[in-house]
Amino acid sequence: MRYPSLLLATAALAGCTVGPDYAGPPATAADAVTRGTFVRGAQAAPVPPVARWWETLGDATLTALVDDALAHSPTIDQATARLREAQAKLGQQRTAALPSASANATVLNARVPGIGGGGGSTDLTFYNAGLNASWEPDLFGGTRRGTEQAKANVGARVADLADAQVLLSAQVAQAYVDLRDVQERIHLNTASAGLQRRQLALTRQRFAQGTASQLTVERLGNQLENTQAQAIPLAAQRDGLLDRLALLTGRTPGALDATLTPDAAIPLPPARVAVDTPAALIARRPDVRSAERQLAAVTAGIGVSKAKELPGIRFLGLLGLGGTSPGDVLDPAKLTTLLAPSLSWPFLDFGRARAATRASEAQRDQADAAYRQAVLAALQDAEASLSRFANARSQLAQLLEAEASATRAATLNRQRVAAGTSTVIDQLEIERQQLAARIAVSEARAGLTDSYIAVNKALGLGWSEPGG
Repeated sequence: MRYPSLLLATAALAGCTVGPDYAGPPATAADAVTRGTFVRGAQAAPVPPVARWWETLGDATLTALVDDALAHSPTIDQATARLREAQAKLGQQRTAALPSASANATVLNARVPGIGGGGGSTDLTFYNAGLNASWEPDLFGGTRRGTEQAKANVGARVADLADAQVLLSAQVAQAYVDLRDVQERIHLNTASAGLQRRQLALTRQRFAQGTASQLTVERLGNQLENTQAQAIPLAAQRDGLLDRLALLTGRTPGALDATLTPDAAIPLPPARVAVDTPAALIARRPDVRSAERQLAAVTAGIGVSKAKELPGIRFLGLLGLGGTSPGDVLDPAKLTTLLAPSLSWPFLDFGRARAATRASEAQRDQADAAYRQAVLAALQDAEASLSRFANARSQLAQLLEAEASATRAATLNRQRVAAGTSTVIDQLEIERQQLAARIAVSEARAGLTDSYIAVNKALGLGWSEPGG
């Protein structure tokens, strides 16, 4: 071989890798991450939470809806396709440092003008078959850094898929709880309107007898109209939630109406929320993991840019058989070989390559800041959702007391009506107030479960490994 020293030098240089090595994510909010509990997690049990958290609500219909959405939602399909794209690019990058070869066969026919001014022309036909090969050694590790970058991008896409699953499971659960809440409020609104009609009818009778004023009749009539008007937006909200659940599960509007139209109780969370440490939250939340992998990718990109500032060697090889007759492509005596090393070095590019490296370094700094921001936002999200959950539970407890008081009042006044010391109209008004208390309790129950859903979303729960 004519170039042994060049090949040896190339092999020696191929062990170099320019650019910074990724040292892991920056330390962020160390005081919070190393703490064993959340500040606002007094209502939580310090144990690992359940990954499929929606099953803790004990509603088979909800569980089926979430599983259906995770299996058929276009949002998940898009994230899965992005992951496959990143995996394919990684496979492509891994072959970049390998030699490439191609086979070719050529038949060339040319008409050449006569030589010596004699006029006429000559037809020439040339036959060739051979192999072409090329190899560009990874002298300074630019290709290896590109592989690191591609692997980190795959990790980011895996985390993005998990994040899509977390968001989707929370969206389905919230829409389902809101639907059950609206259905309950429609039912209670209908019952309240029925009581007000009876109250208005009795008051009109009293007005006809001269024992009630026209003002009282008008006031009760206006109250009934307002109650009936409230049913209209509730019905629109119910239909919108049915369509939203259909969309989230990859179906057309109306596809779930028959399944979800029968009323059902609002599912309630368990007595205590299972919450592990802030450090476990950071390690689990998909958006934080995605930000960390993006930081790793752009850090490797600095090496890719840096390698382009340095010299490169490319080897071109040719092995061919050919001549002016078809038989020449089978004649070993017609063998042609060629090895052509070439050196390239953009030493005079007026700073373009260096500017590209500085841009990569700036991208790394942006990704570093984005990761730190993601960590802080995750901690804030968890603390805020835990606080809302605790307050929602306290609010529900107070409203349940108010409902119980309204129920006792209705029972006591019913006894007074039977004894003749109170009127039916008074009883209907008390029962209407009792229904209003029930409506408030229904809204508080939905609010409590919604806050429980938000806690699990903030904890980054609801995802599984690709193919799991």
